Amino acid sequence: MRRRLGLIVNPVAGMGGAVGLKGTDSDEIVRLARARGAVPLAPRRAAEALAVLAASLGDRLLVVAAPGDMGEAAALAAGLAVETTAPPAAGETTAADTEAAARVMRQRVVELILFAGGDGTARNLAAAVGEEVAVVGIPAGVKMHSAAYATNPRAAGELAVRFLELRLPVRPAEIMDVDETAFRRGEVAAQLYGYLSVPHDRALVQGMKVGRVNSDEAALDALATEVIDRIEPNRLYVLGPGSTTRAIARRLGLDKTLLGVDVLCDGRLVAVDADETTLLGLLDGRKTTVIVSPIGGQGHILGRGNQQISPAVLRRAGPASLLVVATPQKLDSLQGRPLRVDSGDAELDRMLSGYMRVVTGYRNEAVCRVAG
Repeated sequence: MRRRLGLIVNPVAGMGGAVGLKGTDSDEIVRLARARGAVPLAPRRAAEALAVLAASLGDRLLVVAAPGDMGEAAALAAGLAVETTAPPAAGETTAADTEAAARVMRQRVVELILFAGGDGTARNLAAAVGEEVAVVGIPAGVKMHSAAYATNPRAAGELAVRFLELRLPVRPAEIMDVDETAFRRGEVAAQLYGYLSVPHDRALVQGMKVGRVNSDEAALDALATEVIDRIEPNRLYVLGPGSTTRAIARRLGLDKTLLGVDVLCDGRLVAVDADETTLLGLLDGRKTTVIVSPIGGQGHILGRGNQQISPAVLRRAGPASLLVVATPQKLDSLQGRPLRVDSGDAELDRMLSGYMRVVTGYRNEAVCRVAG
């Protein structure tokens, strides 16, 4: 008997990341992302997860897919048997299309729904099926604060296989999302929108983002002082998002954006809230250090909220250019989880995996494991 898997892909999820738009929560933002040269990422990330399922289950799997680019196309491309939930929709897909597809999947008694998207898509699943059907998220958005996602697309495929074959237990996962308009202003106020039932495997599922790690000002100041002592003249310093990197800029008397990627050189900001294209232009032929901090509770240093620092940017800077900074309190928030990279480039992720020195304070470092 064939296993029955539901599949939903949000085709525009994540398109705002590399172009500095921090999400795609409206038709206007999607149009702006396309105008800036953004390309769909979710179908490719869904394909990575489906390749694992196809290799493991093959013709023993039936995919009940949302129509067209919402899942059907990716499942057919993976060589899987497919039935669709409805005829293809005209124009851009909507949240209502996602919710309608999920409800049909529940009615057709799928064992698991696999979805590719961000926190907005997870909200749609929570509204449509709640905890009635097991769900696994393929991380394809910009923020992904929720605890419904696998650590990367291949992990999502592995988690789906393990659930379908071994019947892993499920746990309720909090679905969080932020107001993207406020988020673009640098205001982060995540709200709980419900729960989804997610198969439990600590190695394959990311934790929920910790909103504000309780790092005291003295710890941030000590870390910032250490980084500033390492600054060299005529070198570019790309500062990723977050309060840890903002503390470095503030120690220099500079006003860094909280949620953007800024570039520092010789004591001044040369780019503010830069997108991938801007970064590639600045880095051409320049000595560069890329400074990032892990997401509290999750551990991702690449691929969550900093997609502007793309694989192309990292390759131009050189993989050795990456400098990770985190207070001891932020590392403690990971509760033993490794740091993670999910850049979208499997080869680059492998290069960065292993062990890495992390600046934790003045003259202090920790050696942390990095998982790709």
